[in-house]
Amino acid sequence: MRRIHVFLLALPLLAQPDPSSDPAIVDPAAKAEQIFSGGILTEGVTSAPDGTIYFSDITFTFQSKMRAGDIWRFDPRTRDLRIFRSPSGMSNGLKFDAQGRLLAAEGADHGGRRLTRTDMKTGKAEIVAAFFEGRQLNSPNDITIDNRGRIYFSDPRYLGHEAIDQPVQAVYRVDTDGSIHRVITDAGKPNGVCISPDQRTLYVVSNDNGMTGMGRLPDTALVLRGRMALLAYDLATDGTAKFRRVLADYAPEDGPDGLVADVDGNLYIAVRRISRPGIVVYSPEGKERAYIRTPNLPTNVGFGRGAESSMLYFTEGGSVHRIRVKKEGFQLQ
Repeated sequence: MRRIHVFLLALPLLAQPDPSSDPAIVDPAAKAEQIFSGGILTEGVTSAPDGTIYFSDITFTFQSKMRAGDIWRFDPRTRDLRIFRSPSGMSNGLKFDAQGRLLAAEGADHGGRRLTRTDMKTGKAEIVAAFFEGRQLNSPNDITIDNRGRIYFSDPRYLGHEAIDQPVQAVYRVDTDGSIHRVITDAGKPNGVCISPDQRTLYVVSNDNGMTGMGRLPDTALVLRGRMALLAYDLATDGTAKFRRVLADYAPEDGPDGLVADVDGNLYIAVRRISRPGIVVYSPEGKERAYIRTPNLPTNVGFGRGAESSMLYFTEGGSVHRIRVKKEGFQLQ
């Protein structure tokens, strides 16, 4: 097992809040710390019930000699960093459910193309979803869970040699009885997903890069990008969702990736806009409240727990950082 002890370095020149940020959200003088570097594409940062941080490193097979992904574990108390699982099935989004089990969205490119759930006490994992209507999923990307234990996940395709078997890139719901339902088909290319603390809104990011095989097209190839937006859906008590409105439109630049909410319902979103890359904080109505500039295009965000519930972790490039904010993150109890 690979094990690393990390010494955190303040990086005020690389990742810092914008002076115009609302001080009720983030202190303009706050400094970010780097806790991991040297990855290929970090993603899916999340906190276990005991406060331990987990994140994915998506090791594209055309860059990493067929490693098929890693999941890393970081202990904020000891600063110990080590591999939790390798290969990870090309895991992307990670979330812990109310029972403390680790859910992983495993993508394509020699990955699992499925949703798995790991019992952290025994280490045993089970497949939660891999097929819909008899056909394999495209490439599960991100996960959110409601307070009834129902799991929602996005299923786009960004890369991989495997056949695309689903007729649409959609958002699905897995009920507590194990049944799987396609709940959103009009989000474009769904990526990040997040349920509001009041359980009334399902936020979905559309990041349509116009291709299904990153790394397989020459840099000179022209592609037609689709919707780049943050979308809000009304979430009914039966788990169905209906489009409400576009909260933020980023076209013609790239849109957001992963997102998370604080206890007041504000959204912390990894925005991959080349002209302004960073973590953007929005009110539930879509008004920008704060901005944290990141050194590279960010991919995902997640809050710590307990005494670290106001610590915001974010992934970008092949690195992971953290910064203290003024709000506590929303977590399943």
